[in-house]
Amino acid sequence: MHPAIRAAQALGWQSARVPVAGGCIHLVRTGEGPPLLLLHGWPEFWLTWRPLMQRLASRYTLIAPDLRGFGATGKWEREPSSAIGPEVHARHCLDLLDALEIERVVLIGHDIGAYVMQAMARLAPARITGLFFFDCPHVLIGARWAQPSQLAEIWYQSFNQLPIAALLVGASQLSCRAFLAHFLRHWAHRKDVFDDELDLWTEVYRMEHNLEGGFDWYRSIAAARLAVIEGRVQPPEPITIPTRVLWGRHDPILRAEWADGLSAIFTDLECSFAEDSGHFPFREEPELSAQALLHFLARIGWT
Repeated sequence: MHPAIRAAQALGWQSARVPVAGGCIHLVRTGEGPPLLLLHGWPEFWLTWRPLMQRLASRYTLIAPDLRGFGATGKWEREPSSAIGPEVHARHCLDLLDALEIERVVLIGHDIGAYVMQAMARLAPARITGLFFFDCPHVLIGARWAQPSQLAEIWYQSFNQLPIAALLVGASQLSCRAFLAHFLRHWAHRKDVFDDELDLWTEVYRMEHNLEGGFDWYRSIAAARLAVIEGRVQPPEPITIPTRVLWGRHDPILRAEWADGLSAIFTDLECSFAEDSGHFPFREEPELSAQALLHFLARIGWT
């Protein structure tokens, strides 16, 4: 059994593979009430959302897919791909909502999921009632991605595109575990929040092609990332959907001061900071995260 599925069963939650155009998406579902779609980042899969799902299941239906290339969804093609960017993931997620017969939803996400949420908001705004981001990459970060003080943090975005990356990282259980642990610990302010699950994380990422599946994201977004850094991207039309951002104050890869551009991206915006979190507020301060989300959902009437 795939370890991402085994993890869902251990919690007593529903695991399903749902056919969409081009393949099947694995998801985990629990709870009752209005639907929330939770979109993970890298190097993660659906289980990253466990603390938040446990806190909200009495009020909401929590649906956490493994994005294409990740977890039990896995990679749909054998070769490395540079054609699986935000819009492609967004269409898969919209296809998933169709398959689940969900007309409207609130989106929750961070990291890769945050890019996908913005693409979904532009592709199908009528289907999205609200957007809740934990930290939020956006085009107005611009050249700050590559400022000298940030260069030591973004090395992996180039490394992950190398043809030898998966071979090196996946050479052994030890090398894969060390690679994943670096990011899950370094990007967190509370360094131990994933430690109890590191062996499971490693098992998931060592499944066939899962390292390559995650690395495909960096291949796919490389040109757009360079365009942002070089100032060749015009600000897009603002998103008018109600938006809430909870940004980890100590995030070293998505710095809290970069929240300064959010008001130009979202017209209906509330933003605050998780003062004891890094990149993963939903893991590092799950109670704060759950309460902030509940207040937002009440404000937009998603109850």
